[in-house]
Amino acid sequence: MKYIVAIIKPHRLEQVREALTGLGVEGMTVSEVKGHGRQKGHTEVYRGAEYVVNFLPKVKLEVAVTEDMLDKTMSAIAEAARTGQIGDGKIFVMPVENVMRIRTGETDADAL
Repeated sequence: MKYIVAIIKPHRLEQVREALTGLGVEGMTVSEVKGHGRQKGHTEVYRGAEYVVNFLPKVKLEVAVTEDMLDKTMSAIAEAARTGQIGDGKIFVMPVENVMRIRTGETDADAL
C-alpha cells in the first residue's frame, strides 16, 4: 500500500476529487495549507501599496491506495491538477505498513 500526499492549487481540488472518484478511490483527506516552492511567493498591490506574499494558499490532499492503483492515482491527480503554470504542485508517495479501519477492525487493503 502507498500513501500519496499531493500539494495542489485550491481551485483545482474539485477536478482532482472528481478524477479520483472516477477511479474508485473512496477516501481522501483535504487540508488548506500555505507554502511555496521555487516561485517563493509573489508581489501584490493592495490599495496602492505593494507587498510581498511569501506563502501561497495551497491544498494538501492525502490518499491511501493499493500498489496496483498507485500509477493510475498519480496520473489522475497530475492531469486534473495541471494548469501549466508555475506552482501547480507536487505529489509525494510513501509506503504504508499497516492500516486498520477502527469501526470494523478490517486491516490492510480491506480497510481502504
